[in-house]
Amino acid sequence: MNMGEYIPGDSRIHRLDPRVKIGSTLALSILILRGGSLGDAFISAFLSVLIPASRLPVTSVIRAFRPVLIFFGLLFCVHLLFTDGNPIPPFPHWRVTVTYEGLFRGAFTTWQFALLILSASILTMTTPSMDLVSGIERLLRPFGRIGVPSHDLAMMVSIALRFVPTFFEEMDRMRVARMARGASFKSGSVDRRMCAAISLLPSLIVQTVNRADDLVTAMEARGYRRGPRTYMRELSMTRSDYVALLVIMALVCFNVVCQ
Repeated sequence: MNMGEYIPGDSRIHRLDPRVKIGSTLALSILILRGGSLGDAFISAFLSVLIPASRLPVTSVIRAFRPVLIFFGLLFCVHLLFTDGNPIPPFPHWRVTVTYEGLFRGAFTTWQFALLILSASILTMTTPSMDLVSGIERLLRPFGRIGVPSHDLAMMVSIALRFVPTFFEEMDRMRVARMARGASFKSGSVDRRMCAAISLLPSLIVQTVNRADDLVTAMEARGYRRGPRTYMRELSMTRSDYVALLVIMALVCFNVVCQ
């Protein structure tokens, strides 16, 4: 299971209106980036409760973090090595000094981005792509009065989300093919492994462009045209959706008070 891939289920989170889930994810993202340690701790507890409530396999949620582990490591190291402050005693005074402030800032920033990835993963794992398109289009529909193409934007977002798992599947397939030809991605020096990974980029870019071209051809062959359209299933708010909105509003109020 890759990042952004939908996991079928019948939990309460799966049954929520996509507009509620999209709006809640946006609200949580803002709270995560603007909140302090206490607010983010409360959001962490909230998201940890959502995972069993969504009936998502923990292993699938953990796998969603694999593609961004290198980014997390780089993010932590940048803050750790380039933040001014009080040096940590065991480390010598180099041109780049490890500080307590850098350690705290690196851990805190990495924690925030992990929460962002987790909230987005819960959204995409519990919402089919067509429901995402429908929800985004409904949320953007009021902006149509000022010329915003709500359906086109919603379709673009949906296609981008759908291409995330496809991208990683293609990368895994190429990596396995290279390993079958003798390439090594897990042994040897760091430079050698990096060169082996970078060698995948040209083929990966070509395959991604070809996939996009095939998608355009398939959409045109099925008569896809821009503009508003009707849906087989119209969205409607239920009692559970209003309860979820109240929970998110309470979380927002708590975060504001914590600040």
